[in-house]
Amino acid sequence: MHRRNFIRLAGLSVPTGAVIESRVAARLRESVASAPQKATPKAKLKVGHQHLATNEALKLFAALGVNNICSDLPSAKLDAAWSIEGLTMLRERVESFGIKLDCVPLPLSSAYITRHENPAIMLGKSPERDRQIDEICEMIRNAARAGIPMLKYNMSILGVVSTEPVTGRGGAKSRAFSYAKAKQEPSLTEAGPVNEDAYWERITYFLKRVMPVADEYKMKLACHPHDPGMPKDKGYRGVHTVLGSVDGLKKFLAIVNSPHHGLNFCQGTVSEMLAKPGVEIFDVIRYFGSRKKIFNVHFRNIRGGFLDFHETFIDNGDVDMLKAMRVYKEIGYDGMLMPDHVPKIEGDTGSLQAFAYSFGYIKALIAAVNAES
Repeated sequence: MHRRNFIRLAGLSVPTGAVIESRVAARLRESVASAPQKATPKAKLKVGHQHLATNEALKLFAALGVNNICSDLPSAKLDAAWSIEGLTMLRERVESFGIKLDCVPLPLSSAYITRHENPAIMLGKSPERDRQIDEICEMIRNAARAGIPMLKYNMSILGVVSTEPVTGRGGAKSRAFSYAKAKQEPSLTEAGPVNEDAYWERITYFLKRVMPVADEYKMKLACHPHDPGMPKDKGYRGVHTVLGSVDGLKKFLAIVNSPHHGLNFCQGTVSEMLAKPGVEIFDVIRYFGSRKKIFNVHFRNIRGGFLDFHETFIDNGDVDMLKAMRVYKEIGYDGMLMPDHVPKIEGDTGSLQAFAYSFGYIKALIAAVNAES
C-alpha cells in the first residue's frame, strides 16, 4: 500500500509543507533566543592631547582620563634629548602617570619658514638638506629603539595662515581665515616662488630618504596637511600648498607604498579644504581610514569651508561630530582623537578649561558610539 494512503487510513495526519516550515522557524527562533549573545565590539578610540607634557599637565590629564598623548618636541636638533636614553626617559616619565606616549613630534613643525627648525628640507637646498634629513633618520632610529611607535611632522613653508579672529560663544575668540581678506604682503615669502612641481620635488626627496628607515624600524610617520588649503591656480604669496586638498593628500600617500606612511589626519584642516564639510567630511574619513592611512586625528570643528572659515568649540560647528565618531568606529580606527585647537576664553590660562571641555566631549562621544549596537 502507498505510504500516504496507509497513514490516512490509519487515521494519522500528515503536516503540510507550510506547517513544517512554521515549526522549523519556531525552533530556530527558540535556538537563537537561548544562544549566548555576542556583545558588539567596542571601538578602540582614545582621547589624546599634544605638546604639553610637564609633570603638572600629565597629572591633570591623568585625572581627566586622558591616557594617551603626543609629547612636546624633545629638541630642535639631534642632541641628548633625541638620544635613545633621552627618549626612553621621556617615555618612562609619561608612563609614570599612567599615560602612554603614543607619538613624538619631529623638528618639522607647522612654523613659517624663517622659524622652521630644519628650513633647508623645505627650501630644497642641498647639501644642507641632506645633512638635516640624515639627522631626521637618526631620530627615527632612536625613537624606535626607545619604544615610541609614531612620529608626526609637517612639510610647511607658510605655517598656519590666519586672518583676524572672530568672536564666538560667550565672547571666546577663535582662529579664522578668509582668503579675500588676507594681506599677501610682501608678495613672496623668504622661500621665493614655489610652484607645485617644486613643492612635490621637495616632499618626494624627503620621503624617498626617510621612509626606508621608517620601514626598517617599523616607525609610523604621520604627516599633517597644509593649513589652510589655498587656491590651486593662485597659491598664497607665491607658494602652492600641495597638501591643502584631498587630491593632494591622495597623491602624497601614493609617493611611497608603505604601511608606515600616513597622515596626522587633522579633521579641522581637511574640513577647511571642502566646500561643504558638514556633508563631505565623512566620506573623506572613510577613504583614508579604510586604507589604514589615518595614524592620528586632530578632532576639531569649524564653520564655513574652503577659503572662508573659522574654528569653533567642538559642539558648535558645521560638522556632526557624533556622526564623525561613528565613521571612525566603522573604519576600525584605534588611535588618538585630540582637540588640537580650541577657542580662547578670557581668563583661561593655557586654554586648559577649553581643552578639558573638549576632552570630556570626546570621551562622551566615544562612550555613545560604543553603546550603539
